[in-house]
Amino acid sequence: MIILESIDVSFDEQPILQDVHLKIADKERLVLLGSSGSGKTTVLKLIAGFVTPDRGKVFIDGQLASEEGKILMPPHQRDVSMVFQDLALWPHMNVAKNIAFGLKIQGMPKKEREKKVHDILSMVGLEDAGKKRIEQLSGGEKQRVALARSLVLSPKVLLMDEPLSSLDPALNVRLRTQIVKLQEELGFTLVYVTHNEAEAKEIATRVVSMQKGKIVE
Repeated sequence: MIILESIDVSFDEQPILQDVHLKIADKERLVLLGSSGSGKTTVLKLIAGFVTPDRGKVFIDGQLASEEGKILMPPHQRDVSMVFQDLALWPHMNVAKNIAFGLKIQGMPKKEREKKVHDILSMVGLEDAGKKRIEQLSGGEKQRVALARSLVLSPKVLLMDEPLSSLDPALNVRLRTQIVKLQEELGFTLVYVTHNEAEAKEIATRVVSMQKGKIVE
């Protein structure tokens, strides 16, 4: 599904990724594990199309997506969704409108949008939250809204950047289980970033450890 081939990335002449080679299979749950500054988030941004490699190539679903300073496949054509660490929910929209936003941009008719939003809210256990404002939600509910907003687009690939790091341990464990369950039900490829080893082991079918911009294990 995803191939990173001989990737180097630098920002302001500081190396961020060095000679990274990575293949991610269709429907795999791959976790990138490492401390802050190890290059994990940059890998996600490469896959999403937000960053270009200085050297090397990125392939998405068999197509060359980026190479050496060029984006050949723009982000909206990659069938990739991303859950950011800060969630990036829109406070001026209620829960349902946050989730429906991407579908509206795609031009999906209103009734179809409403059904998809209802179905995904049920899947993440927020059936009655559609009309709530973002500020009325707990931390765990916000995480689930961000997850629903990505999954409602039925992406082939879901990228998650430290999505549970701000939650208390009990809620963190509950949502790990839910993410695995949703991935098994919906069949997307998951690339998940964390510095938490227990989280990595519970979510992953494969763990890739990173240090200082390199894959070490």
